[in-house]
Amino acid sequence: MIIDLDKLNSQYPRILELPFESRRKRMTTIHQLKDSFEGNQRIAFVKGSPKEVMELCNRCFKGSKACPISEEDRINIMKANDMYAREGLRVLAVAYRTIAHNDKKLPSSIREYTPELIEQDLTFLGLIAMQDPPRSEVKEAVELCHSAGIKIVMITGDYGLTAESIARKIGIIKSDTARIVSGTELSKMNDQELKNVLEGEVVFARMAPDQKYRIVCALQEMGNIVAVTGDGVNDSPALKKADIGVAMGITGTDVAKEAADMILTDDNFASIVRAIEEGRAVYNNIRKFLRYIFDSNTPEAAAPALYLLSGGLVPMPLTIMQILTIDIGTDMIPALGLGAEHPKDNIMNQPPRRIDERLLNKKVILVGFIWYGLIITLFALGGYFLVNYLNGWPHNPLAPEGTALYNEATTMMLVGVVFSQMGMVMNNRTEKESVFKRGIFSNHYINLGLVIEFVILLAVVYIPFLNGIFNTAPIGLIEWLYALPIPFIVFGIEELRKKILRNKDK
Repeated sequence: MIIDLDKLNSQYPRILELPFESRRKRMTTIHQLKDSFEGNQRIAFVKGSPKEVMELCNRCFKGSKACPISEEDRINIMKANDMYAREGLRVLAVAYRTIAHNDKKLPSSIREYTPELIEQDLTFLGLIAMQDPPRSEVKEAVELCHSAGIKIVMITGDYGLTAESIARKIGIIKSDTARIVSGTELSKMNDQELKNVLEGEVVFARMAPDQKYRIVCALQEMGNIVAVTGDGVNDSPALKKADIGVAMGITGTDVAKEAADMILTDDNFASIVRAIEEGRAVYNNIRKFLRYIFDSNTPEAAAPALYLLSGGLVPMPLTIMQILTIDIGTDMIPALGLGAEHPKDNIMNQPPRRIDERLLNKKVILVGFIWYGLIITLFALGGYFLVNYLNGWPHNPLAPEGTALYNEATTMMLVGVVFSQMGMVMNNRTEKESVFKRGIFSNHYINLGLVIEFVILLAVVYIPFLNGIFNTAPIGLIEWLYALPIPFIVFGIEELRKKILRNKDK
């Protein structure tokens, strides 16, 4: 059957609307009739929750006439409602009431009509069952959340059986012991009882806005980071209270969007899960970036430390300008490539990190400063002492500052640091996974960064104009034979360590 809305609106023009309220669980519209019905020119149509609407009815429409509603009728109506709800359908009840123009019980002005005055003595018309199936990708997104240690709690205004059916279809609840808590039940619970319920699988149905807010508060008190989705005005308190409020961009009201921290442009739950995955990848890449930057800080700190500890017997193995070359020239470009590293395959199989976990934690410091930093320092200082060794050290003193030999020695330490960085940037792409599994050349930004890094190094070493600025000097074949294997050795050492860690995890 095709319904012509324009024709209906002209035949039954709407003259007043009593909007939906979560407290009433229904809404009413009042229409003017061209032809009288039951002797009256106005009619009120009520739609809403079957149970709440039916309680206001004293008649029901059977066939072509209204009859007194019996207890058997009420039982059959609720049976039909439950049958539809178990199939995951959303069910609305529809009822009507004619309004006499000169009804003494009503105000003279229609603008003074209230739900309490109109929504009574209704005639039950029937039930409307609507199908709003979850998107196909939602079930997979829910599974990803579970594997990532993210708990999903459904809080809805839907009927309990409808909510349970949908929750089971998409995998939010699976066990037979899962609880379906109604708004009425929740209002009788104290805070501790609510927290006990939240420990297990639970679906909250027929919830009022203040109850959704209360659930969010309870979850936060339990030490959880809470993200809340919503689209209506009534959702705004919970969206504001949540650690992350997510409003619907298509169906969401302006109030909900203002209260939220994030707006979904496609109203798709799967987009939230993709955002979590992307967020985890970004967080991990920031750590990789920091760890890589710290790698070169150790040899930079070791240079003045060695000078001071030796009482000046060892001249500064790196000059200030050479340190700046590492920090600004050769260090940054490959590091930026780490920010584009793809997330590891099992990133959504990892539990959420602790709330008090710092971005710069002990592991990052130990691996970056101590382990990686120590390796780079040894190779870099090895190059510095190699140049001196080739020129008579230890029989002759180390080359003093200001001499050509000193510039060559410090240049060799610079080369040692940069070549070690080339291996380290590859190492930092993963924590335990082999880089071979990820693909040596899969990150094009790092590959480009390595080429630029090498070109900058060659320019600083072999262009005379830059030699004067950076206190560098050309190096010979023996020095290159020492430097060229460094990236591969550094990379191989770390691959061996990662393999040992993977074996321990088995």
